[in-house]
Amino acid sequence: MSHYSGTHSRMSAKGCDAVGQASARDKFREECGIFGIYGHPEAANLTYLGLHALQHRGQESAGIATTDGTRIYRHGAMGLVNDIFTPQILERLPGDMAIGHNRYSTTGQSLPENIQPITVTYSRGGLAIAHNGNLVNAQQVRQDLEESGAIFQSSSDTEVIIHLIARSRGSQVLDRLVEALYQVRGAYSLLFLTEKRIIAARDPRGFRPLAIGRMGDAWVFTSETCGLDLIEAQYVRDVSPGEVVMVDKEGITSFFPFPKMKASPCIFEFIYFARPDSIIDGTEVYEARKRLGTKLAREAPAPADVVIPVPDSGVPAAIGYAQGMGIPMEWGLIRNHYVGRTFIEPSQSIRHFGVKLKLNTCRKAIQGRRVVLIDDSIVRGTTSRKIVKMVRDAGATEVHLRISSPPTVNPCYYGIDTPTHQELIASSHDVEEIRRYVTADSLGYLSLEGLRWALRPDQPLDAAGFCEACFSGDYPVPFPRDQDEQMTLWSQRITHV
Repeated sequence: MSHYSGTHSRMSAKGCDAVGQASARDKFREECGIFGIYGHPEAANLTYLGLHALQHRGQESAGIATTDGTRIYRHGAMGLVNDIFTPQILERLPGDMAIGHNRYSTTGQSLPENIQPITVTYSRGGLAIAHNGNLVNAQQVRQDLEESGAIFQSSSDTEVIIHLIARSRGSQVLDRLVEALYQVRGAYSLLFLTEKRIIAARDPRGFRPLAIGRMGDAWVFTSETCGLDLIEAQYVRDVSPGEVVMVDKEGITSFFPFPKMKASPCIFEFIYFARPDSIIDGTEVYEARKRLGTKLAREAPAPADVVIPVPDSGVPAAIGYAQGMGIPMEWGLIRNHYVGRTFIEPSQSIRHFGVKLKLNTCRKAIQGRRVVLIDDSIVRGTTSRKIVKMVRDAGATEVHLRISSPPTVNPCYYGIDTPTHQELIASSHDVEEIRRYVTADSLGYLSLEGLRWALRPDQPLDAAGFCEACFSGDYPVPFPRDQDEQMTLWSQRITHV
């Protein structure tokens, strides 16, 4: 299928109206953010700051668990980090170890009982867990546990791991944790807190990011390196796929207990989810997104006078596109960053009200000009259609839409909340039909090969190594019902950092 279409037709794409009437949510939604620190007297305060830096990864709820070496303390609530953690609450979270979590639900409802970190007391003491990802066999494992008498307090897949740890016969918490992780499949970046240690784990394919930092004598773990920058911690490295890292009074120790698999980090982290000032698996996100735009300019040039980004995630790609085309970039769309989770719509209907809450046009940058709109993706197409209309209403003579990723044709099952296959417009419509539906003069997507090059320009395209299932349909981890892997001995223990 061609990834470019351009004509001046204003026809509606056949069948697209049903897609356009779907839910107004027209973006992939964030997953979760996790943060932890070992060995700092202000562990709770620093975790609060780390979660603040990771707020973009989840806005439903937030929580922090700490320990003073004798017991685990926890506070969590629905809402944003800055609203939840007052100075008075942080004072009630003592200790020099802490883990924190920002949640956007991909499994489990948006309810108080699903707030993380989840904390429990079992035969081995206290335990808290924070999870970014999604376990594809969680329902099967949960059903087996319930049939054997387990009682669950939440609908989150994370609680499955806690039950598996509690049932393990391992003598040490690390052995119990590894035994539990052998029984789950899918995407996980995890932080565990006991009264004596923090343990970090990343699944063997490395779907979700997790970085290690240093702050004096303290060790820090964070979903993205922007969480290190705010507290002036030094980025050390990423937790490798399949690695388990433990920090206690003896220092930091690394283990590789799982069979080695081909790394498949989520490609959408680089396109949209991660903050542009982060480094993910050694790749600077901002520079990668600029290369997306530069490559897009080569693959899908447009006859235009100005490049306009759809803020915020479209900005770096727009810079690269403008540089590649040799035409200026302008801020023709201005974003309102203070839109809450809910709003009251006036009784007298305002066209495109939801989009106008978030975006407004700057007419001087648009009027009388041929515009290239740069966005990171088209999911349902409803928002793109409204933005194109807004830009035309602001006086654009032509609107050419360029997308810094390939067509999104498949949902994600590894920790991103995506629409169903049927709701993804590119799964059932070609580029020309989508162009007609969004009413653009032309529409161009970045190719999958161009995407791979932009993210790993120093590697062969076939060796770039990402999870590209949302574009290709090639899911690295199947969704097993009857498979039962045998747990192998995990004796490959390597100490390093």
